[in-house]
Amino acid sequence: MKKSPIFRRAARGFTLIEIMVVVVIMGVLAALVVPKLLSRTGESKVAAAKVDIATVMQALKLYKLDNSRYPTTEQGLQALLVKPTSGPAASGWKAGGYLEKMPKDPWGNQYQLLSPGVKGEIDVFSYGADGAPGGTGDDADIGSWDQ
Repeated sequence: MKKSPIFRRAARGFTLIEIMVVVVIMGVLAALVVPKLLSRTGESKVAAAKVDIATVMQALKLYKLDNSRYPTTEQGLQALLVKPTSGPAASGWKAGGYLEKMPKDPWGNQYQLLSPGVKGEIDVFSYGADGAPGGTGDDADIGSWDQ
């Protein structure tokens, strides 16, 4: 029984030209898609920081309800995890704290607390990708004032 030309072709595999065409097409697609995905990384980190800050702000509001004041800058955000031992007394501090753990910003840095704040009664913020005050783009500060 003689095989048709289609079966003989399939048994031989792909030619070098066919493989090169596929590789070129994949390269063109990657060149178009990868830059768009990389630019989204910064945007997603900023969005994640805003969500974290909103969560910390809610915990701070609960702290204020229980203690009639926000923690001071010196007490810091740690006051949401453990009862402050210095500064103004936290007589209504809730056993177990107000957060399970303090999140780090998407760039691996600690969130900052300023009480009283410059832009509000209390400011919670991240210095952004560069970890330094100020900046633009991904390096810009992200804070509770953005909420």
